[in-house]
Amino acid sequence: LYANFEEQTVSLVDVLEEDEELEEEASAVLAGSDSDHCSYPQGYVKRQALYACNTCTPQGGEAAGVCLACSYTCHEGHDLFELYTKRNFRCDCGNRKFSELQCKLHPEKDDTNSLNKYSHNFFGLYCTCRRPYPDPDDQVQDEMIQCVVCEDWLHGRHLGCAVPDCVEMQEMICESCMNQHVFLWAYAAHLAVQGPALQTKEEKGEQSEAGGDEVVEPSCKRSRQEAEPSCRLKALQEAGQKTDQSGAVFWPSGWRSRLCSCSTCQVQLAGAGLSFLLDEADTVLAYENKGKSNEQRQQGHDPLMSALDNLNRVQQLEIIHGYNDMKTELKDFLQTFAAEGKVVTSDDIRQFFEQQSRKRRRADSGPFFS
Repeated sequence: LYANFEEQTVSLVDVLEEDEELEEEASAVLAGSDSDHCSYPQGYVKRQALYACNTCTPQGGEAAGVCLACSYTCHEGHDLFELYTKRNFRCDCGNRKFSELQCKLHPEKDDTNSLNKYSHNFFGLYCTCRRPYPDPDDQVQDEMIQCVVCEDWLHGRHLGCAVPDCVEMQEMICESCMNQHVFLWAYAAHLAVQGPALQTKEEKGEQSEAGGDEVVEPSCKRSRQEAEPSCRLKALQEAGQKTDQSGAVFWPSGWRSRLCSCSTCQVQLAGAGLSFLLDEADTVLAYENKGKSNEQRQQGHDPLMSALDNLNRVQQLEIIHGYNDMKTELKDFLQTFAAEGKVVTSDDIRQFFEQQSRKRRRADSGPFFS
């Protein structure tokens, strides 16, 4: 099942599967949240997709966040800021902060949610530069990366360090949070992703300041290891390895499992509001994987892929051409929303496909080939 375009052999199945992967990535954030029911009854949700409504709670007032379902049902057509995901948040929709709006999905709410944490993100501002995204006045192409502690989004050029490859598989803690919780620098010296300068040193065979994945414990700690549990953080601090304590820090996959979980460290993390760092399920990657799994279970077997084998070559080529045309038009359609900073609703998508259906009916009424 192949077609040749510009001397490149393209499998129709490959085209569809590649697009399915993109759709899975785009929908992972939303699929991990409930789009039909307000999340308020669940309490402070471990992680969920959130929005802030600039129409109902503009800058100058109190910050508020609404869940995915309320963004669709209660705030359709409003000016919304997409906040990606936040941890331990309870939906504010319709509470005291919304003087002229009542939640349609779960109107009975407390006046406020005292444990919610807010930032300038809830007014559409991000990074240390406190600019909107997308920023109409910023022509520099730059990626936004979320800090796993404060959950603010920062421009790559404002991190104070080089952005490593495969950043989507890593977690980042911004410089401000590292300096606020200075004990994290001891972990960074041993666990953090190495920057380009450090990698160059090691390629030349020079000894680096950071110990990479190697954790050296003092001999006294090693000798008593079986007799009594030791504090991993204290051992790292006593090892005396240093790292440049500036700029954001990137952490590799699985780094949380290597943090010390002794009783002393648990108390320290709880006091700093960082207990979530000991929970691998708290990561955005774990949330997205859960969303992808939910999406796959809902979709089940796709009859389209099976039906392709029953088409002749001409029909297959026609589908490829039509599919590529639709992808181009859909991309142009979505770009208008991105340019205006608007959230795409289910009605917008439905309207797009209705327009496509009308175009096909008009085309079918004319000659088969132009």
